[in-house]
Amino acid sequence: MSRDASITIPWGDGDFKFRLGWGELEELQEKTDAGPYVVLQRLHAGTWRVQDISNVIRMGLIGGGMAPDQAVKKVRYYVEQRPPMENVPHAIAVLSAGLMGAPDESLGKPRAPKRKTGKRSTTSRTGKSDLAPSTGPAQP
Repeated sequence: MSRDASITIPWGDGDFKFRLGWGELEELQEKTDAGPYVVLQRLHAGTWRVQDISNVIRMGLIGGGMAPDQAVKKVRYYVEQRPPMENVPHAIAVLSAGLMGAPDESLGKPRAPKRKTGKRSTTSRTGKSDLAPSTGPAQP
């Protein structure tokens, strides 16, 4: 998920970007005759309508950048010809991202990875040396 309300998830025949911006949420509201949060509650509670599922996914694909005619084809094939429960988790993920964004993103500077020093400990937990004893003269 990202702060622009988009989410990329595996669905159908690949990984797709879904986004429900303000315009898509307004159209979803018109198509489902319910506010977006009501639709989300219905999806969670199991009181959804089949149009809730198909419209969330279709509008999410369009908002994610897919052409409307392609989004309709994908929904007809991967939603309307499949058991509804198969797509409920996807619809929940898409609508949740559209309504809440992604609070887990870091807003600060990325942390630099810890550098390895390349030094090796010469003693183990038992206090004995990890290095094999030298059997010959020291090499310069």
